[in-house]
Amino acid sequence: MRALVLRQTSFGIEDVELPPLQPGEARVRVLAAALNRRDEWIRQGRYARIQYPAILGSDGCGVVEAVGSEEHRQWVGKLVVINPSLNWGDNPRAQGRAYEILGMPRAGTLAEYVHVPVEQLFEKPPHLSIEEAAALPLAGLTAYRALFTQGQLRPQQRVLITGIGGGVAVLALQFAVAADARVYVTSGRAEKIERAQVLGALGGVTYTHAEWGRLLLELADGEFELVVDSAGGDPFNVLLTVAAPGGTIVTYGATLGAVPQLNLHRVFWRQLRIIGSTMGTAEEFAAMLRFVEQHQLVPVVDSVFAFERVLDAFERLRSEEHMGKVVVRIAQG
Repeated sequence: MRALVLRQTSFGIEDVELPPLQPGEARVRVLAAALNRRDEWIRQGRYARIQYPAILGSDGCGVVEAVGSEEHRQWVGKLVVINPSLNWGDNPRAQGRAYEILGMPRAGTLAEYVHVPVEQLFEKPPHLSIEEAAALPLAGLTAYRALFTQGQLRPQQRVLITGIGGGVAVLALQFAVAADARVYVTSGRAEKIERAQVLGALGGVTYTHAEWGRLLLELADGEFELVVDSAGGDPFNVLLTVAAPGGTIVTYGATLGAVPQLNLHRVFWRQLRIIGSTMGTAEEFAAMLRFVEQHQLVPVVDSVFAFERVLDAFERLRSEEHMGKVVVRIAQG
């Protein structure tokens, strides 16, 4: 089969041998996959415990072609999305030691075929196209847990989602709007704020402005009960000034690195709750799919690239110009 293979000295499409199917596994013919920042960080060597060679890709939509156990025959022929959150464990509050994300070390979806445990399969939401469904799994699960499990989102709460444009942030916006929250955003680009408003955001500010925190409070006419952030870094201290007393800040990433001189005085005096969030459980994945179907939500697909142009897709992801998910069409279905 053809697969996008990352080696220590190369990165490109290769012909690789399809491994034998194990009991309890399903072979999915991948129709479309989507990129995540995780893929780019692994490519750059900036991810923990990288194992070479690696077939990247955490998001995928495809058709089940075979199963390793006769008891799972009902899956054959079904159009599915894949839950990329593997081996979560028994504690819903945090993943266990055996936890991993599809796409390294287990071979991922940027290939013509992928083998996954049958329990990772979910039927594709019928209202979504192949590309839209492929855009959903990792970002949808991350956004759902951050908002509803960790953030305890409630209707009419004032919510801030930072860094709008990335796949998780855009889906978090769509989910929060569907849940009747009052949502505001930040971005480095004014045009992304405008697109967020089309999706239901009430407004936003560019964080390149020196007084973006003050501008945000004026725009929203108050502080935020819930903040969802993926950047960290120095701007995190500004988030402490816009979060309402007793409010919650959920962090699911740290693209800007550690927070310098974290203002703990503001954290304890304002009774703020800061909580981390990573991916989610199988139950949350199923709940996320039900939420998407209930509200007929459609992930924002920024662009679609043929598999032969997958390296161009990575360039699009790196450009920071995308709004929503960058999708790779692996095969026609």
